Amino acid sequence: MNKTALITGGSKRIGRAITEHLAKKGWNVIIHFNHSAETAIALVQDLIAEYPKQLFSSVTANLANIHEVVSLIPNIVEKRGPFDLLVNNASVFNKGAFHETSEELFDSQVNVNFKAPFFLMRDFAKYCKKGNIINFVDTRITNNKSDYAAYSLSKKALWESTKMAALELAPEIRINAIAPGVTLAPADEGEEYLQKLAENIPMKKPGGVEPILRSIDYILENDHLAGQLLFADGGENLGTNG
Repeated sequence: MNKTALITGGSKRIGRAITEHLAKKGWNVIIHFNHSAETAIALVQDLIAEYPKQLFSSVTANLANIHEVVSLIPNIVEKRGPFDLLVNNASVFNKGAFHETSEELFDSQVNVNFKAPFFLMRDFAKYCKKGNIINFVDTRITNNKSDYAAYSLSKKALWESTKMAALELAPEIRINAIAPGVTLAPADEGEEYLQKLAENIPMKKPGGVEPILRSIDYILENDHLAGQLLFADGGENLGTNG
């Protein structure tokens, strides 16, 4: 019987790459979305056509709304039964230095990037009982740059909660994290933008999604890995050369 994964933000960008990767590996996938209904539905249809022996579906929830967050996993389990993997991929990324961070900016980053994953981890443990959780943090957690202060703090908190939950919930549930770096350009930028960012990291090139997908495979295949963080960032966590 195929295993099933829930991927938050699973219809676009890194989330879509993860969805397609796990589908290719034989997983059933539940694709979470907020605003991207058409994209998510189209992806589900494409996957059903390509992998007719697997199950694909989509679910919607606003991760900034705690009431929708805490109903997400119970509703899935009630309809489909427990699943095997939770990937907390969805996030928001908005600029704001520490001194200029408004309450609204702070709440928007913390609610989606930390609070939602926290309670999804809690509910995965409560309703699914066993399996794997993979949280997406950011290589920024290794420094104290404040240009994206609330965002960076939300990811630092997510990493700390990853370790705390991994300790409490093992061995039934293994929880680990991945920290991407220079991966994909924003929608309004091209590859030149990424290449410029990558000039100062040790590997001197953008990573794309492949290092992330390989990190997911490593976590899932290594059943003695718990509470660990894999940096898929070309060495950016070590420091920059400029």
